[in-house]
Amino acid sequence: MRTLQKLKPADVGVLSKVLRIFEAIQDSPSPLHLRDICQQTDINKTTAYRFLSHLQREGYLFRNESGNYSFGMKLLQLAARRDPRAVLQETARPALRQLWKETQETVNFAVLDAGVVLYVDVIESPHVFRLASNIGMRRPIYSTALGKALAAFLPEEKRKSILDLQNFQALTPHTITRVEQLKEELKKVRQRGYSIDEEESVLGARCVAAPVLDHNQGPVAAVSVSGPCSRIGPDKIPEFVAAVRTACRAISNSIAGGANPSSSKNKNRRHH
Repeated sequence: MRTLQKLKPADVGVLSKVLRIFEAIQDSPSPLHLRDICQQTDINKTTAYRFLSHLQREGYLFRNESGNYSFGMKLLQLAARRDPRAVLQETARPALRQLWKETQETVNFAVLDAGVVLYVDVIESPHVFRLASNIGMRRPIYSTALGKALAAFLPEEKRKSILDLQNFQALTPHTITRVEQLKEELKKVRQRGYSIDEEESVLGARCVAAPVLDHNQGPVAAVSVSGPCSRIGPDKIPEFVAAVRTACRAISNSIAGGANPSSSKNKNRRHH
């Protein structure tokens, strides 16, 4: 029977280079030529060509008639076997659980889906009187802290297209009901790094949220803590904001494979 062996430093180096190639191709809006891959990954031409040729033969990459590379069918089939939202939920769970322990309020984890907020995970408050959320629930962007945290950090063009989809309805007297009002609110969210739902979805309820950002500072998901205003008073907001943002950073690091800030900077330098 085969036994697991510890990877040698040289093996780790090879794996790191292959992953950098995958990341460069993933981040590109179109197939990449060998020279572009070398430039973006800092891998020399001979080594990169050797890796690319092997990955192409194995079906993990596809090389078109122009000599440009994109993901091959085998890699796409592997990715399709797992629901990306389930992977995201598993990745985020430890940080969400820690946030729940610290706040003892309902913790929500959501993504954007077709212009609305889709709840991917929920950990309910242990209090009898609490805000109820459900996995799979959909809510508007304009009335939720989660939605505002997600929309605020989208690229401008994508944010505009999302805002055009909104069908504003006053859920409470505090709900945002005009697109210009929402644009101003999203500007504030970008400046301070978090969003608040001040009884905009449910009267008597307050919610604090922040985005989970990728290495390009785009929103992958958002995390929120929600509860009654009687427990989440104005004096509690700074504490809850700090806890939510800590959870978001932990999830971002987990998604990036635990990359430290310096490695993120290097990666950004390679890809731009």
